[in-house]
Amino acid sequence: MKLINGKAVAEEIKNSLKQDVLSYTQKHKRPPHLAAVLVGSKPASLAYVGNKVKSCEQVGFKSTLVKLNEDVTEAQLLAEIKKLNEDPDVDGFIVQLPLPAHIDEVKVMLAIDHKKDVDGFHPINFGRMAQGLPCYLPATPYGIVLLLERYNIQVAGAHVVVVGRSNIVGTPLSILLSRKSPLGDATVTLTHSRTKELSKITNTADIIIAAIGIPNFITEDMVRNNVVIIDVGINRVESDNQNTKAKLVGDVDFDAVAEKCSHITPVPGGVGPMTVVALLLNTFKAANKEIYG
Repeated sequence: MKLINGKAVAEEIKNSLKQDVLSYTQKHKRPPHLAAVLVGSKPASLAYVGNKVKSCEQVGFKSTLVKLNEDVTEAQLLAEIKKLNEDPDVDGFIVQLPLPAHIDEVKVMLAIDHKKDVDGFHPINFGRMAQGLPCYLPATPYGIVLLLERYNIQVAGAHVVVVGRSNIVGTPLSILLSRKSPLGDATVTLTHSRTKELSKITNTADIIIAAIGIPNFITEDMVRNNVVIIDVGINRVESDNQNTKAKLVGDVDFDAVAEKCSHITPVPGGVGPMTVVALLLNTFKAANKEIYG
């Protein structure tokens, strides 16, 4: 079993990007600029945005954090998005999800200028991705593809089973890996919580990508020997012991499954750092106007 070290790969990519950012900054007299909008103070969202800000500092980006109260109105949030859309100094920005229940996430997503949508969620970017056109790829799928590439995991011709059909990970990833491209050409089965006889399907997989959001969902009996497992899940499991902190676990029962795998990502330290790196790469493309000119 080989551990796929997303944290180490992310650091390698950031170190390489740092040199490109330095050249860009010298040429344009300003660094690339990534902004993030954070509504409320959920611990997971705070930690994730904090990692993004730290990574911006590492590679030489300018970063801006727009913090809004939990009770911010939808109109007020949309007004902040409009400001970022119109700010020529901001190359790309993200609105951290999830949002409070009183705010329509779809309306917010549609309000973001697709040319600054470095999370890759806007329907224009999603549609261009599906057709194989230049676009900002969704950050987590992009990070996963980079991991597979770095570890020389053969995707072309492989049977990939994606467990989870979200618009953020499962669905776009199934499209990316099935496209005719150097990092695609896989046969992809997209499964979800209502898939019948799921374990029969996962047992035929060369690569399993677990993104269903249920702790330890993929168990030993669901995988065959020498499978590659990419665990996207980040689930906080509270301890029965009041003196013990909550534990982060993935969607895969790592301890039970790992020895059957040829490669597997840990949680944390697997996909998470690569999502942030993908966001940085998209922002650098936005700064250079590589996609939309």
